[in-house]
Formats: sequence, C-alpha cells, structure tokens
Amino acid sequence: MENVKVIIWGFGAMGSGMAKMLLKKKGVEIVGICDRNETRVNKSMYEVLGIERGDRPEVIIRENIEDVITEKCADVVLLATDSFTKNAFDKIKFCLEKKINVISTAEEMAYPMAQSPELSKEMDRIAKENGVTVLGTGINPGFIMDLLVIALTGACEEVHHIKASRINDLSPFGPAVMTEQGVGTTVEEFNKGVENGTLAGHVGFPESINMIADAVGWEVNKIEQTKEPIVSNVYRKTKYAEVQPGNVAGCRQMGYGYVGNELKIEMEHPQQILPEKEGVETGDYIWIKGIPDINMQIKPEIPGGIGTIAMCVNMIPHVINADSGLKTMLDLPVPRAIMGDMRKLIKR
Repeated sequence: MENVKVIIWGFGAMGSGMAKMLLKKKGVEIVGICDRNETRVNKSMYEVLGIERGDRPEVIIRENIEDVITEKCADVVLLATDSFTKNAFDKIKFCLEKKINVISTAEEMAYPMAQSPELSKEMDRIAKENGVTVLGTGINPGFIMDLLVIALTGACEEVHHIKASRINDLSPFGPAVMTEQGVGTTVEEFNKGVENGTLAGHVGFPESINMIADAVGWEVNKIEQTKEPIVSNVYRKTKYAEVQPGNVAGCRQMGYGYVGNELKIEMEHPQQILPEKEGVETGDYIWIKGIPDINMQIKPEIPGGIGTIAMCVNMIPHVINADSGLKTMLDLPVPRAIMGDMRKLIKR
C-alpha cells in the first residue's frame, strides 16, 4: 500500500511543526511544500527544519502553489496560512478542484457556517463535485472550547449554562497570531485596533459558540465579544515577538452567547506570551451547569502550538475516509493520536 501523501501550504510555525510531526510517523510522506517567505523558498525542507534527510526523497519549498499541486497528486493538503474563511477560500477552492482533501488551520474554518454561510455552501458544493473533503480544525477553536465541551455534555441529562476558559501561552505561534493579538503594541495602539476592527484578538468565539449551540439544540440569537489589553510589567521576548514593559503582551477576550435574552454560553480567553514571567499559570477549564453539574480543569494548558499541529495531523485519516463535502469536528470520529502506521487507518 502506498504511503499517505501530504502537501503543506504555509511553512511558518504551524506548517513546519506539522512537517516535523509527519516525519516521525509511519505510512505517510510529505510530497510538496508551498511558502512565500523568501528565506525558505527554493530550499530543501530538511535544511529549513534542521533535520537529516537520510534516504527520504528531496522536497524543495516552492513559492507558487501551481508548482506544487497537480490533480490528485496528494491525499491531503494541510493549509496553514490564514485565520479567516474569506481569506482561505480561494486556496481551499484551488485544492478541492484538484481533487485533494483539505485540512485548514483557519480559525473560522472550524465552523465556517457561523459567519460565512454562503462560502460554506460553496465549499461544500465544490468538495462534493470533486469527491473530496474539507475540514477546519486546531486546538481552539476545534477542540478545547467547543468539541471537548460538547463531549462532556454527553454525560448530562440537562444543560442550563456552559462556561469555558482557556488561559494560555501565545509564545509558540507565528507573526500572524502576534499581530492579531496586538502583542508588542502600545495600549493606545491596541485600543485603536479594537475600535477600528484591525485587531482581531482571538478568532473563533462565534464558531465555538455556534458549534456548541447547534450540538445541544440551542438557537443562539446574539453573540457579544469584548477585548482588553494584557499589559506587561516586564520585558518579554520570544522567537516571534518582543514586548517592552508597559506595552501589550496579549489580549483578554470574552465571548457571550444568548438564547433569547438568556446568557447560555460564556467564553473567557486571556492569551499572552510568556505568562509565567508574571506568575500567571496556564490552564483549560470547563463548567457545565445542569444535571449533573460538570467541572473540568487541565493544568497547565494543553499547549496551543503542539495541540494545533497534532489536531491537524491526527485528523488526516478521518478526513480521507469521510464522505465528500464540508465537515466540522462534529461530523467526524473523535481525534486520537496515531502511534502506528497511518495507512492502516485509511479505508480505501
């Protein structure tokens, strides 16, 4: 049986992390990479990763996707380039029309029908026409504050209220996420970005809230969000960001989902780089008020970088096996680690 063939589009923090994970797995191979960063273009994947090639086929990073993807040249494309459905759409369309499955890290793609219903219908149509599947996933949205919440409600006779909180470290993520969160900006710049809509903060609350609501049968009629700067008292520096004392280390974001006039779903998500610099402990928390009440905590947090990488890679067999069309994490088998040969999980 042939190896599962994977193409990676976007070779920043997430894409390169997926490559490293895939190179440790059995029954899968990377057959192409597209990235526009001039420091990586036309270089060997192995050189960029700092990994010995051994007897594996060479993979050269290309700038143009047309030089990487031809019809049915791979089983799946891991798309790690965008946060928003509208920005990822053309890339997804290109892959689907080449009859290749797609797994996207774009946060809005975790439940794109929440904010882009027409694009969702179009992606579903294109995927079905070409006999392939598209999925958006990651650690959050995609798992911690939605799928895991939904799974816990399976032990409830009734659910009255849900709150999810994720206190996490942004350090593993790349420049795009740092910009979205306002990391390194002044408080004035942060507040101006919130006011004019250029500072995205966490992308995904409408997706997570709608996924939960649809799963349990609530009809959400209003979603509200707030964003506040997390101001650093100390100097902080990571591979992708630098913060001076008095500037912004991250974003404290809240989300509220209403059914009628009743607040049913609350989301709390303070994110910053190097939170331990000021004694902040990370963690994931879920509180379900119902019959019975359920309280869950994971300390420290499930790391966002590794978690997103693993979610995308571990969902590859499920996406390949799925019926064609647009899918969400509600539609596919539960994610699980792949410790054996990936080929054995594929139902060809």
